[in-house]
Amino acid sequence: MKALVHVEKSGMEGLSYREIDERKPGAGEVSVKLKTAGLNHRDLFVLQRHQPGEPPLIIGSDGAGVIDFVGDKVVGVEVGDEVIINPGLGWDEKSDAPPAEFDIIGHPGHGTFAEKIIVPIENVEIKPEHLSWEEAGVLSLAALTAYRALFTRGQVQPGMKVFIPGIGSGVATFLLQFAKSAGAIVYVTSRSKEKCERAMELGAYKAIDSNEDWEQALDGEKMDLVIESVGAATFNQSIKQLRKGGTIVTFGASAGDVVQFNLRDFFYGQYNLLGSTMGSREEYKEMLKFISDHKIHPVMDQMFPLEQYPEAFKRLEEARQLGKIGFTISE
Repeated sequence: MKALVHVEKSGMEGLSYREIDERKPGAGEVSVKLKTAGLNHRDLFVLQRHQPGEPPLIIGSDGAGVIDFVGDKVVGVEVGDEVIINPGLGWDEKSDAPPAEFDIIGHPGHGTFAEKIIVPIENVEIKPEHLSWEEAGVLSLAALTAYRALFTRGQVQPGMKVFIPGIGSGVATFLLQFAKSAGAIVYVTSRSKEKCERAMELGAYKAIDSNEDWEQALDGEKMDLVIESVGAATFNQSIKQLRKGGTIVTFGASAGDVVQFNLRDFFYGQYNLLGSTMGSREEYKEMLKFISDHKIHPVMDQMFPLEQYPEAFKRLEEARQLGKIGFTISE
């Protein structure tokens, strides 16, 4: 089968669209003929983590398609079912943190940037009817990350003021849509005027330029909850926007892993700092029900044929996207 495979060289140089052998599902597994898949920042990180000398790896974590083969001991789905893939492996129930065996599809095991993928039966769910194939294929990783950060960790409630720095990413756009649907008042930042305008169309109460003085732009308003994914470039500014006793949830560090902040100011402010990453199968099901109940559609940036992967990766690397970038794989 055709797939996007990483081997021999680190980074983009090791990536190629090529033939690779496929296998049949084992007990408890299904084969999914993929129609679409979604590109994530994680895929960029995998290109660095998957080292020369390791076996060829099909990358990609998000996807949707049709079941074309089921292994032994599979119940609940059958050939022909339209499904969406949960990229989280080995995390079934909602918990404080994932179990030690937790992994994500696309590294260290094969991922979704291929004509087919084999996954455990626990990692497929019936595709929500209101989603197109393009929308279903890009949904899972970003939407699950946003759901856990906002609901499980951030405990969002109607009327809360929620602040989301850096509105361009797929997770950030889901955070905006989810928080708005939950009855929160949402504030966002971006360096792009176009992204700020689009955020307002999606329901943001206020969108400010990332280069502005945030406290001045917010006119002294303080936030109940900040969802941080930028990292070192914005973390201290984000803390300053919190009300006393407010909560900051962080799930990413695209602008630097190491942050210094004033510990005395932090404990005097009675702030809460929580980490989050991905989510459990239980939360994945909750997320799918939430988007179905509220008829939420992913914000789509651009779809590419899988063989045009260099253009897609470049668009993501340069942060030109608003929402999700995806791949079309089959009709």
